[in-house]
Amino acid sequence: MRKILQGNTSIARGAWEAGVTVGCAYPGTPSSEIMAELTKFSEVYTEWSPNEKVAVEVAHGASIAGGRALACMKHVGLNVASDPLMTIAYTGVKGGLVIVVADDPSQFSSQNEQDSRNWTRFGKIPMLEPSDAQECKDFTKIAFDLSEKFDVPVLLRTETRVSHSDSPVELGERVESTIPKGLDQKLTPKYVMMPMFSRKRRLDLEQRIAMLAEYTDNDSLLNKVEISNTSVGFITSGAAYLHTKEIFPEYSFLKLGIAWPLPKKTIADFFKKVKKIIIVEELDPFLETEIKAMGFKVWHGKDLIPSIGELTPDIIDRVLNKVVTGKNYKTPAVVIKPEDLPGRPPNLCAGCSHRPLFYALKKLGLYVFGDIGCYALGATPPLSAMHASTCMGSSIGGAFGAGKVLGKDGLGKVCAIIGDSTFLHSGIGPLIDSVYNKGYSTTILLDNRITAMTGQQETAGPQFRGCDGVFGLL
Repeated sequence: MRKILQGNTSIARGAWEAGVTVGCAYPGTPSSEIMAELTKFSEVYTEWSPNEKVAVEVAHGASIAGGRALACMKHVGLNVASDPLMTIAYTGVKGGLVIVVADDPSQFSSQNEQDSRNWTRFGKIPMLEPSDAQECKDFTKIAFDLSEKFDVPVLLRTETRVSHSDSPVELGERVESTIPKGLDQKLTPKYVMMPMFSRKRRLDLEQRIAMLAEYTDNDSLLNKVEISNTSVGFITSGAAYLHTKEIFPEYSFLKLGIAWPLPKKTIADFFKKVKKIIIVEELDPFLETEIKAMGFKVWHGKDLIPSIGELTPDIIDRVLNKVVTGKNYKTPAVVIKPEDLPGRPPNLCAGCSHRPLFYALKKLGLYVFGDIGCYALGATPPLSAMHASTCMGSSIGGAFGAGKVLGKDGLGKVCAIIGDSTFLHSGIGPLIDSVYNKGYSTTILLDNRITAMTGQQETAGPQFRGCDGVFGLL
């Protein structure tokens, strides 16, 4: 049976078909829909974890017990989860462990623009990269198989366009994992990463990645070679493949479904068949750097392709048309520039209780350290009452640090604003620091009773509302 599915929905479907038993996530656009969809399958235990680190740790525990497990997050969430992930690469898995990371080129809903492919080389962790909804489902299933076959966690990277675009998907049935459930106390050297054990696992990791590279060089499902006009060939992946294929369908393509380890033999064969190679990829020159390091001569890459922002067919057409076809790029007859469109800036919801709070803070003339969430809109006119915001949980630490510089003169002049979900995510530690070290700042906890900005997902906050003074300031 075929259905039109969103990329994120397809990942959830692929996990279910692969026999996943545990799914964990912290919501963050563009990844949030994955866990929301996975909750619809009764065979799977799902949770909104307090943060991404917890999500990966819970998923790894499920894997050690023999269950297939999925953890999902956006790109900045992988920063939070990197502590356990970098060591899980050493320990390996029992049941398949897949971590989905959704990048956000052009920062549609993020505080920065990261290329998560850099984690896979840094952490020596394999990464698959689907281009459409069908591949989202298929690659998720392949990721679980590879995880168990090579004893590694596997990263599955998507981008905003892949996560939120719809395409036809061939559905399959659920197949339960054959990995036996249970815990083995004799595997201490595998799962306790103290130096005497981790040094051995470090060597094992190199061997596992080497075997994986050899395997993926022969996997036609992950890497697709399309030979047509051999005067120019494109090496590309993810959404960039679809955009480039749309503009230059008559040329040759090597679509890499695995970002790491790269299939050297497949790449070498493609260079032999095509005269000139252009590498098209979003964000960092990840593929370009690695392929050049292999000794291959690349015709064009980031010398023409932008390194900032999301790629579109129009951008690819504009920067590559002349070098590929020899013809000048023709500007479309009708050009709609972003600055010509009416502005639709985000705003706090009508009746939101945060609005009068920000009016009051502005009237008091306070310097406000904010956080990640809808209340960050307090920084924009007409409120203009937030002055610094860095990452999840940073408001309390920032206000505490500023207060230490200002001393008692800062009393009543500096405050931190943080929502309940963000407080549970990474605000508790900074608050403990501020209290223990006698800070001079004020912390205001905005109790939304949900994770407001990413779709009203549940938080653990209601469990604490019986504790006086913990929640319910606003």
